Amino acid sequence: MCYNYIMKLPSKKEDKKTEQEKVEERREEVLAAGRKFKYPLQWTKHRVVINTILIAFVVLAILFTSGWLALYQFGMTDEMLFRVTKIVPVPVANIDGENVLFSDYLMFYRSSMLSIERQSGQVDNEGSVADLQIQYKRAALSEAEDYTYAVKLAKELDLTVSNEEIAEEFKRHLSIGGIDRSEEAFMKIIEENFGLSKDEYERMLYLTIIKAKVEMEIDENANRIANRAEALLAENGNNYKAVADALGSEIKYEETGGMVSDQNIDGGRASEASRLEPGASSGRFVSMNGDGYYFVKLINKTETDVNFVSIKVPFTEFDNRLNTLREEGNVSEYITISPQDPGQ
Repeated sequence: MCYNYIMKLPSKKEDKKTEQEKVEERREEVLAAGRKFKYPLQWTKHRVVINTILIAFVVLAILFTSGWLALYQFGMTDEMLFRVTKIVPVPVANIDGENVLFSDYLMFYRSSMLSIERQSGQVDNEGSVADLQIQYKRAALSEAEDYTYAVKLAKELDLTVSNEEIAEEFKRHLSIGGIDRSEEAFMKIIEENFGLSKDEYERMLYLTIIKAKVEMEIDENANRIANRAEALLAENGNNYKAVADALGSEIKYEETGGMVSDQNIDGGRASEASRLEPGASSGRFVSMNGDGYYFVKLINKTETDVNFVSIKVPFTEFDNRLNTLREEGNVSEYITISPQDPGQ
């Protein structure tokens, strides 16, 4: 008992500790005990961060795979995918090293199909629907490739389209057919008949303008023929038939043969004719779809109809270059358009 008592007595070394040293020693004991809880908590937070990142990667992988299958395998063309491709610039094809945007392809396809449905009503026959889908998908993809190649050439030729040019062309479209429409009324027509927003319609205007600029720049033959036509018209008192006979197969001569609507879809000829007085000639202008030069002479008109003759000088150089690219295998398409295509 005496021995045990003696062992429990404070040592001389402990007696020599100051109060400050005892406080520091106690503090370290408390901190050491706290670390037992701190480090496991840090490890838990670390695992939470890692798990969150892994889950995010899995979700993104699922979304990417689903989107890839919907676009490239199943050929889906619904509204949601169209909106996604406008945000994420995924390619549908490549022409001469330039990616063709999926959003452009879907914009052309969806506007064409909606236009047909609005004008002709819903097609009841499933086979007819499938045939139309294939036809318009093929046309939309080719159109998107054409415009993409035009954009590529425009970069090389240092050609641009300003916001002012787009606004001016948009303004011109407001009065097609001689009717002055408000922007709101015009866009309501465009949205109802083609499903296009103003941004999308302006995108189409941009592509049309840039392609026309490229065509005018590179097509020396068309420029030569157009200059010759202008000279002949001046010499012959705007006798379109005489000029057509002189130029032969280099141009396309057309007579309406009677009254047609001044809103006729004909590259802008009827609209241009409606602005003229009988016997007057328009002079050279580029077709609204940018595929050539037009000359129009008004025969007569009413408030809603026109009768005119026209000469067209078609652009050919651009198409020749495109055909060469396709023949040489410089066009790669990432989707397959076939009768088995299930896209809606």
